[in-house]
Amino acid sequence: MRESERMDRRDNRIGRRSVLVAAGAWVALTATAQPTQAVMISQEAPPGPEESGQRADLAEQAIVQRYVRSLWGESQVQLGTLVWPASLWEQLLLGRWCYWWQAHLLDCAVDAAIRARTPERIERIFAVARGIRVRNFTGWVNSYYDDMSWLILAMERAERLLGIRFGAAVGDLHRALYAGWQPEIGAVPWRSNDNYYSTSAIGPTGIAMARTGELSRAAALSDFLQRRLRDPRTGLIYDGVHEPGGRVDRATPTYCQGATIGLEAELATRTGDSTHRDRATELIAATAEHLTTDGVIAAATANDSGLFMGILARYLAEAALALGDTTAANIVHTSARAAWEHRAEVGGLPLFGMDWSRPLTVPAHPGTFTQLTHSSNAQVANLSRDLSVQLSGWMLLEADHQLTAAGH
Repeated sequence: MRESERMDRRDNRIGRRSVLVAAGAWVALTATAQPTQAVMISQEAPPGPEESGQRADLAEQAIVQRYVRSLWGESQVQLGTLVWPASLWEQLLLGRWCYWWQAHLLDCAVDAAIRARTPERIERIFAVARGIRVRNFTGWVNSYYDDMSWLILAMERAERLLGIRFGAAVGDLHRALYAGWQPEIGAVPWRSNDNYYSTSAIGPTGIAMARTGELSRAAALSDFLQRRLRDPRTGLIYDGVHEPGGRVDRATPTYCQGATIGLEAELATRTGDSTHRDRATELIAATAEHLTTDGVIAAATANDSGLFMGILARYLAEAALALGDTTAANIVHTSARAAWEHRAEVGGLPLFGMDWSRPLTVPAHPGTFTQLTHSSNAQVANLSRDLSVQLSGWMLLEADHQLTAAGH
């Protein structure tokens, strides 16, 4: 059976009704479930392997073992729990489930299969994709353009680089992004029927459009970012703007820089226009100056920001590979060394912190996660429970390996 046929054919055996029936049974069995038992963590991690691929492999193993679970009892349908350790109730993902975190889980699974293709890794890609579709209830599409753009990027890479096909998924997502275009603004909003135009939606949507041949739309999104959201003082890209009206959110999170760098590198490669190469180079330099500490990508803060660092690392690596930018490559390598050196360890597998430039602080007493709570003002060690934070670490180590394998 060709891989291009596998998703559609296997989905015929996993109907939505059967999954929902399984979910109901699973809920009934686990409604009174208590949190999983405590786990011991060690702050003093041994040096571990030196080879970049082996480090990426350990980061992958950590997430697969700790977070990836069958959804509602269906073995061919998987998602990542949002925290670890997770109670059985948290593993159900019936409340908050974070579509965009799962999209990046899929993207990291694609990274791992590119690094070393195995049947298990290919099957995991299909299982996570099914999980996203099933848990989203309405299929692939939702009302958030940033969510959908991150997912289409993961799927497009799987199709282009691994020969995997997801049926109508990429086409459905592309049509949804295209339909979100607001011609009077010249961009796509953060979500449907919203007036906020965020870099987190515009950047990845632009990359997706460039990769699917919509170069004029991708270039228009690049121009929008430069015209409306570039800080003239630092050269960094702001978070977003409310249109009409022009009220700008002047935060400059790392993933906004990453998505914009990715868009400019994509356009530079596909159009040959030196304007996009210059924009990428200038933004990489600004990022190095303002959003690194001794060459290490700036720390995340709280909530969804755990993924911000890894997204920047991914697109710095892509710019280094596409444009030969040594500054971008150096940031990735330096960040990867720091994140690995400062990790904690559980059962021989890494646990990364929100700040790669310093050791992850773990609770001294009793040395477990049992007393930790998940909240906006939680300590750094608490937030290391988040799937997003650990995905950032995995994404970084895959980016480091890609550069190392390519001789950068």
